[in-house]
Amino acid sequence: MSEFVEFELDGKCVRLPIIEGTAGERAIDISTLRDQTGYITLDSGYGNTGSCESQITFIDGEKGILRYRGIPIEELAEKSSFVETAYLLMHGHLPTMIELTHFSKQLTENELIHEDMKYHFEGFPSNAHPMAILSSMINASGCFQPQVLAAHNRKTFDVQAARLLSQVRTIAAFAYRKSRGLPAIYPKPIYKYSANFLHMMFSEPYCDYELKPEVVRALDLIFLLHADHEQNCSTSTVRMVASSRASLFASTAAGVCALWGPLHGGANQAVLEMLEKIHEDGDDGSQFIVAAKDKKSKARLMGFGHRVYKNYDPRARIIKKRCDELLAALKIEDPLLDIARNLEEAALTDPYFIERKLYPNVDFYSGIIMRAIGIPVEMFTVIFAIGRMPGWIANYRETIEDRSGRIYRPRQVYQGEPLVHYVPISKRG
Repeated sequence: MSEFVEFELDGKCVRLPIIEGTAGERAIDISTLRDQTGYITLDSGYGNTGSCESQITFIDGEKGILRYRGIPIEELAEKSSFVETAYLLMHGHLPTMIELTHFSKQLTENELIHEDMKYHFEGFPSNAHPMAILSSMINASGCFQPQVLAAHNRKTFDVQAARLLSQVRTIAAFAYRKSRGLPAIYPKPIYKYSANFLHMMFSEPYCDYELKPEVVRALDLIFLLHADHEQNCSTSTVRMVASSRASLFASTAAGVCALWGPLHGGANQAVLEMLEKIHEDGDDGSQFIVAAKDKKSKARLMGFGHRVYKNYDPRARIIKKRCDELLAALKIEDPLLDIARNLEEAALTDPYFIERKLYPNVDFYSGIIMRAIGIPVEMFTVIFAIGRMPGWIANYRETIEDRSGRIYRPRQVYQGEPLVHYVPISKRG
């Protein structure tokens, strides 16, 4: 039996349906509110607004739950790989061995970008941010595949999605090499997804990068843990652009631009910048912890707490273990990593942080891992974008295949001048 919420507005009874998700989340469907009443709702930042119904990712921030297609992130992190998880998100189910083999083959077949795209890289200044290059080159890559600009076709979508997922790491690696004035390194079919990215990043024409298993596993886990995270800023942007029936490449390029913002994808970069500042001040982290607890201080603890998770970030529990294993295996001596350990210990044991649930989040540990691997800070958000690509592709597909969907078009509450008449320039002033 359907449930409704009823209320009186301007002397008129308004009746709106209640929708319940499969995980128990409840929402009031206000899609007919304006038609019934002439009113709209105002929700700055969409913090209380459900923009869509989705079958991809479920989050319960109060309980610290994250599931892809219903599967707990803990199980995927332990038993799956990034490529298998990408298939799960993009296709809605875990692949069979035949499906996974075919998908991996598609990634290998599409890992090379069109050779003419090399000239596009030359047009960027040497100090161009890799995210700017990534967004531009994803769009450019679509131009070399005219079929991606045509109407959505399920038969060709799988190939286009595999091409995008595969080429994004090639573009990212080329962007990095360009920023350092280094020759481009082409992918090798014998390497799997994450290993191939490390190869393209760090190999030289005369010497292949040593692919240590613990490094490859750590990067693969970072990709997996970032593969989707419900309707965040960049994913909502992808859906917004997709609703206009723009191509997959154009929509995800827009997602890259949204992710680039420091309030969204720059959190792990902010962690390293914080650690560098602490080190420059000659502190081991203890003075910074004291300052962070002082309301009058400007010290801001980055990489702790989360807007969505009011409990421990479930991804942080997973990645902490891999972070500890990696640092132990590499035996790296780095003062910034020592400071990070001191901050972590304080946050996990100090009552001030425990009471406020300011636990280290996934950005804290991913930043440490990437520094240990040797990935430069300006590439941190790019790594995030590569990992998030399966989620963007899945959300694009869900949007474009929604027959009841229409172009996204939020309303507003106008607060400007109600009516002002034009004044000739001779009479202004």
